[in-house]
Amino acid sequence: MHIPFSTRALAAAGIVTLLGSTLAACGGNDEPSFKPLELNIAHINDHHSQLDAFAATELTLDGVATQVELGGFARQTAMFKSVAGTKHLLKLHAGDALTGSLYYTFFKGAVDAQMMNSICFDAFTPGNHEFDDSDTVFKGFLDELAKGSCKTAVVSSNVVAAAGTALAPTGGAAYLKPWVIKEIDGVKVGIVAVTIAGKTVNSSRPLASTQFNEEVASAQKAIDELKAQGVRHIVALTHQGYEADKAMAAKLTDVDAVIGGDSHSLLGDFKALGIATSSGSYPTVATNKNGEMVCIGQAWEYSKAFGLMNLQFNETGAVRNCGGQATLLIGDRFKRKDSAGAWQVVSDSVRSTLMANLAANQPLVKVLTPDADATATLKTYSDQVAAEKAKPIGTATESLCLVRVPGESTNRSTGVAGCEAGNTLARGSDAAQAVAEAFLFAAKRADFSLQNAGGVRTPIAAGSLNMNTAFTLLPFTNVLVEMSLTGTEVVTALEDAVANHLDLAQSNGSHPYAAGLRWNLDMSKSRGQRFSKVQVRNKTTGVWSDIDPAKTYVLVTNDFIAEGKDGYTTLGSVFKAGRSVNTYLLYTQSFVDYVLTKGSIARPARGDYSHQTVITQAGVTLP
Repeated sequence: MHIPFSTRALAAAGIVTLLGSTLAACGGNDEPSFKPLELNIAHINDHHSQLDAFAATELTLDGVATQVELGGFARQTAMFKSVAGTKHLLKLHAGDALTGSLYYTFFKGAVDAQMMNSICFDAFTPGNHEFDDSDTVFKGFLDELAKGSCKTAVVSSNVVAAAGTALAPTGGAAYLKPWVIKEIDGVKVGIVAVTIAGKTVNSSRPLASTQFNEEVASAQKAIDELKAQGVRHIVALTHQGYEADKAMAAKLTDVDAVIGGDSHSLLGDFKALGIATSSGSYPTVATNKNGEMVCIGQAWEYSKAFGLMNLQFNETGAVRNCGGQATLLIGDRFKRKDSAGAWQVVSDSVRSTLMANLAANQPLVKVLTPDADATATLKTYSDQVAAEKAKPIGTATESLCLVRVPGESTNRSTGVAGCEAGNTLARGSDAAQAVAEAFLFAAKRADFSLQNAGGVRTPIAAGSLNMNTAFTLLPFTNVLVEMSLTGTEVVTALEDAVANHLDLAQSNGSHPYAAGLRWNLDMSKSRGQRFSKVQVRNKTTGVWSDIDPAKTYVLVTNDFIAEGKDGYTTLGSVFKAGRSVNTYLLYTQSFVDYVLTKGSIARPARGDYSHQTVITQAGVTLP
């Protein structure tokens, strides 16, 4: 007799005892019983070398707009230490520790590793940005992480380094393990991990010999290996994005929880705090291939939030229940607007009342003093970069919002005044538009510029700009390349960029922005039909005219997409054909020089934005 459900799945549904006698009568064998277990998982992801706190972040506290200091890695350390007494605790980091601030620019991961060792994670999986400066720099980060007593396991089931390369040295152990086993209350818990494959190969710079295998098959293979050792509780630690996590959970057997990163997803309901955008619930409850409960969590970005998931297993090893939340970590100094609209530090009485109300009524916020030891560690490096970071370069007269794809659900500019609805507008990313304008300004012979959305990392708040603004906005070591393309090739390159995320399910960081080039975009149409009314702005007269399919234009862009990365295959072909010139202009310095020359920057006129009209994939016309 074939029973199409495992007793683990039936137990999760509460009906295993009803069928126990039937299974025995039919000659079936019940699966072995397991000690009921409660497991707690503390986790972060995508801290991206953002080790300092974010000052003057606006939240709604007790119904009033309030400026706070948000996040900071030393505050994360304090949070992890505050839950150290939680029973049966795992501490996980879901990748993209590197790239995003001057701490990485100057120290290439050494500071990140030391700060991570102030927490002592049980496991870490590499994200795509760990490979931005190839395997060798990543190895240096891992060497630093291995110092001291933490011994964090570095796990990825689908990344295989070639023997004799940086991550698999001759005569030494490979740096990456497909899985690791932790013993919790006498029970084995397996951690399997995956690193997003296509995005890492196309959007970072791993060695060509390093293999990035398909994620689901690799994870299942690791799970099967753990099952063969009698491990029945399995956590997937992933760096592939929230939507991919949900899709993968349904395809895997025997996975109980997924702790993820990559999409910078804030999970939970934060509307009362003035954050309207959420990617889903925390935890998100899904079902695996066995029909059993799977619990999915992610904790936003940049050391701003802390995730804590609680899992309760029954005697057959299935998840009976899960709960938890993501929590925003803030300081204890608050500012509110006075009658004239200026931000002022609140009085001691208001502060005391606010602190008490937050502690009693707002579990989504935790007020913490940064950990002293972690602060001291960071200070040895922050003193070295402070002078460089502080150099002023100009001002932004209004906020420049950060968006990847117009209409996306995630508001990447949360907390920046003036960007509350930035992700819902057809114009898309003000920040990427400003970067594109800077590139066109730097390249005197170019007709227009092109920048991929993912290469621009942060929004720009209105106010003073300094070197830190520039290097946080553009943290990579790219240079500007001028390319000769026909009008037809330009439009095809735009189609490549959007197809990369709509059709190929790769990074939406490929989404294009341009200066001197504009278009109408309909993402509900098929590839080759999405872009219409593509126009070029004459650099002398400022007049816009339709692009000429047969004319050769000069495009300036960063060398990353010029080489065909992030799905820009047409640009890659042009690059290989020798129709490009390396300007050797560092793209961050080009932005700095643009701001220094202009003195101030602002959003361009609406007609100069690359996105003129946008229809989403769902067919919605954006305002």
